[in-house]
Amino acid sequence: MKSCKSLKLLLVLILALGMVCPAWAGTLEDIAKRGELRVACQTQGPPFSFIDKNGERTGSSIDLCKMMAEEMGVKVTFLNYDWDGLIPALLSKKADILAADMTPTLKRAMKISFADPFMYTGSIVFTKQGSEIKTIEDCKKPGIKIAVLLGSTGENDAKKAFPNAELKTYKGGGPLLIDAVLKGHADIGVNDGSAVVGQSANFPPGSVKIFEGQLSKSPWLLQCFMIHLICANG
Repeated sequence: MKSCKSLKLLLVLILALGMVCPAWAGTLEDIAKRGELRVACQTQGPPFSFIDKNGERTGSSIDLCKMMAEEMGVKVTFLNYDWDGLIPALLSKKADILAADMTPTLKRAMKISFADPFMYTGSIVFTKQGSEIKTIEDCKKPGIKIAVLLGSTGENDAKKAFPNAELKTYKGGGPLLIDAVLKGHADIGVNDGSAVVGQSANFPPGSVKIFEGQLSKSPWLLQCFMIHLICANG
């Protein structure tokens, strides 16, 4: 019973929210020998990985990684990367796993391993309150400037949805997109819905307007529920 409980915890953590790895079997052996779990993550990715108002790293993925390391009997080290540096960190073996909200696209799956998704989110469009852009159709006008994260699903979705727009790419986290829109450097921003909602809370209340609907529907929560049921029922 105890072994099942431990296995359940380990598997749930391995398949947990936003975590991916290059080749888990070999990675586990390396982690055990090193005595350290190295996690590539962002500092501006609430609610999964971010720095809180007290300067402490927190988030659901961070907590899960800490639990994983404790279960494995190793220490955990969090490595800060911009969004476009997360996958390279895995491929260069600077990190063992990645803790972030990342869509498992085919292109990415050719390089790293994802678990089966069971929940979906998608890219949304936002602007600042009082903007002349009132609808998604307004965003399709030529010359519209769109803030996106370099290498993100949002960048790809923006290209498809608004072919006449001018894309302004940013390296870092989602707050950079919100800041760019509020300061007038971009007319609208495109990013993951959960990220926009979470990150906009750090800006003046009511300053960000989110348009209804999604540009895409993408899986990013990874399957752990069935493993829990299997172990819970013996």
